[in-house]
Amino acid sequence: MRRGGTGGRARAVTLHVAESAAAYARRPRMVVDATVLAAAIFGENEQAQSQALLQGRLLAAPHLVDYEMINVALKKIRRGHIDEPTVSAALRDFSEMPIERHAVAGEPVMALARQFGLTAYDAAYLWLARELEAPLATFDAELAAAAAKLFATRA
Repeated sequence: MRRGGTGGRARAVTLHVAESAAAYARRPRMVVDATVLAAAIFGENEQAQSQALLQGRLLAAPHLVDYEMINVALKKIRRGHIDEPTVSAALRDFSEMPIERHAVAGEPVMALARQFGLTAYDAAYLWLARELEAPLATFDAELAAAAAKLFATRA
């Protein structure tokens, strides 16, 4: 955005945001899976809902989220739902999202996958939400049901 001055050329105006570390720490943390992130960056029907949910949150996901998002992009290209330039732009947007990426523990993830009949990928999100004591956001009904059962037993 440019701002005009009196009798001169427009100069660039920079947005500055300052907030205390305490304010940053008060933002609620949320574990987000690839279904929510894909909806937000690829313009899916749930885009507005996803973007609204992500605002003002500290986002967290297992490291595998990067591969899942690339896989979503590949599927969209292969099915002809999206072109290469749009995919590149969406993946750039994704790479700029402030998401904490976490390593997951194999054995507990496998236990959750077996307990709830999930893939290891979905169980990783569930495990992370449990570890961080954070809500899990997903459009995957099976993962949501597993999370509801897991968190109901921990209440």
